[in-house]
Amino acid sequence: MDEELWSAYDEMGDGYLRHAEDGPFNAEYDRPAVLSALAPVAGKRVLDAGCGPGLYVSALLAAGAEVVGFDASPAMVDLARTRAGTRARIDRAELGAALPYADQSFDLAVCALAIHYVENRVAAFAELHRVLRPQGALVVSTQHPTADWLRKGGSYFDRVLESDTWALPDGRRQQVRYWRAPLTDLCKAATDSGFVIDLLLEPRPTDRMRVSAPEDYARLQSQPGFLVLRLRRAA
Repeated sequence: MDEELWSAYDEMGDGYLRHAEDGPFNAEYDRPAVLSALAPVAGKRVLDAGCGPGLYVSALLAAGAEVVGFDASPAMVDLARTRAGTRARIDRAELGAALPYADQSFDLAVCALAIHYVENRVAAFAELHRVLRPQGALVVSTQHPTADWLRKGGSYFDRVLESDTWALPDGRRQQVRYWRAPLTDLCKAATDSGFVIDLLLEPRPTDRMRVSAPEDYARLQSQPGFLVLRLRRAA
């Protein structure tokens, strides 16, 4: 994960936590879909790859999992450690680089809205494959490549470093950069790393989003915003 991409999260700090904790795209769109695809987690050892401020860590702990998380952003690591306390181990590590975990040490892994910050997705998937046990699953969510292409234009098949500006709850505006690539590239990076695609999901928002963000809810009923993959480590 390139430093220039994850450093935006250091700049946002707890502003990102407030953005993601109750924001409709996170709370009523991404998290319900990802947790549903990952379940059941009770009694399982789960890795949260790119854990951000620890929102998934908290949800997984509440569901009965043993959780280890990591993030490239020191600010996010501090927030996740504060949130989890002694209930989970949180490390500073980077997607796409060597991870500080033994081979086949996790039953499940989740990588929510982080893979699009990684230039070398094959390397990221290969490390996640390495630390999963046989028949273990990795659930990945990312911005939908079609949605990004419709917003940004150009060729759908290009691999492009894009930029968005987020409005944070404290009134600040934050530039966030990420990689846009076609769906074929994402799937090939996963399968080239040894995974089998077990599920491809274009989620729908929860009914609560109809109330909290009606315009976004209506749009997500007609065009996808995010994409969820469940990947299986066959051997």
